[in-house]
Amino acid sequence: MASVEFRGVRKAFGDHTVIPKLDLGVRDGELLVLLGPSGCGKSTLLRLLAGLEQATDGEILIGERRVDALGPRERNIAMVFQNYALYPHLTVRGNLEFPLRMRGMGRAARERRVLDAAGALGLEALLHKRPAELSGGQRQRVAMGRAIVREPDVFLMDEPLSNLDARLRVQIRAEIGALQRRLGVTTLYVTHDQVEAMTLGDRVAVMRDGIIQQVGPPAQLYDQPANLFVAGFLGSPPMNLFEPSFERRDGERVARLGDGWLRLPAGLPERARYAGIRPEMFRAEQDTSPMNGDSGRVAIRGSVETVEMLGHERIVYLRPPESVVLSTDGAGPAPSGVGLLAARLTEGPAQERGQDLTLTAPAAEIHWFDESGNAIVARRVNKDD
Repeated sequence: MASVEFRGVRKAFGDHTVIPKLDLGVRDGELLVLLGPSGCGKSTLLRLLAGLEQATDGEILIGERRVDALGPRERNIAMVFQNYALYPHLTVRGNLEFPLRMRGMGRAARERRVLDAAGALGLEALLHKRPAELSGGQRQRVAMGRAIVREPDVFLMDEPLSNLDARLRVQIRAEIGALQRRLGVTTLYVTHDQVEAMTLGDRVAVMRDGIIQQVGPPAQLYDQPANLFVAGFLGSPPMNLFEPSFERRDGERVARLGDGWLRLPAGLPERARYAGIRPEMFRAEQDTSPMNGDSGRVAIRGSVETVEMLGHERIVYLRPPESVVLSTDGAGPAPSGVGLLAARLTEGPAQERGQDLTLTAPAAEIHWFDESGNAIVARRVNKDD
């Protein structure tokens, strides 16, 4: 086992820079997830660590050893790919043995490692079968087993669940997490699926355009997003982002959302421009009158556009009045559908399309962002700011 460190790593393909400059550390035994949209550079970063691509600038270390000048075979890493990459003419046993044969390992040692990996992954009864006889989930287990038998310093997993159906993804995801904790091998896991990231990672690194936007435990990223991009990327549905108008009322700065107004937290800097509210913070109200800031809640009234019934909960998409400006600035595509506000509701009567509805949320649960899209951290919002 070993830690991993990227120091000032840059990667360019000709005149096109994929990763401008990146610093990132992965702790010994940690499962770090690289999360981001397609084309953000996460797979490129994994390939740089594997030695499949060479960094344009910077240093890559595994443990105390600098490896960016070494070939893939010299780095003692094992990689699990999206497409399994199994040898179709070999049995499961043959596929598991293959990297050990390439190392010249003796028969007895090979057998021990193969049986250990097969036992850990539930493959004992499949050792005589070929990949064409296996299901997608079984093939992915074989690909993982082939990585395990090598006993590497670092596991690299590049979207290993993308080819599986939803039910298998949940099952294999749980198995990967349990296996990684049992083995304790440092692991970098690439995905664009935030559910995988939030359920698997000890920490998650959110990437955009080759730049790491935020790194931290999943709960921290969700509860304290560093900027509009992270806020608008995490969550299903993601955070609702607003551009409130600001004004003075009785000498105090207040924010107006629709027909109501909101008293701002004491000490909130003047640079506050955007507001964010998670869908689960809303509740449906019978009262249709606007709420003012003294109530401690913000209220938005609109027309129900659509409802997604999910059994124990429902996602209601509301088209707010034109005076409520939903923003996607810095967050890419509109997170809740163009011009729609999302609310996750578990109580109250069911809503129907076209119904007028008032949604309220606690003012204390509003996230604030400055004109550059960076979060105004809650601990800094005080009278001394």
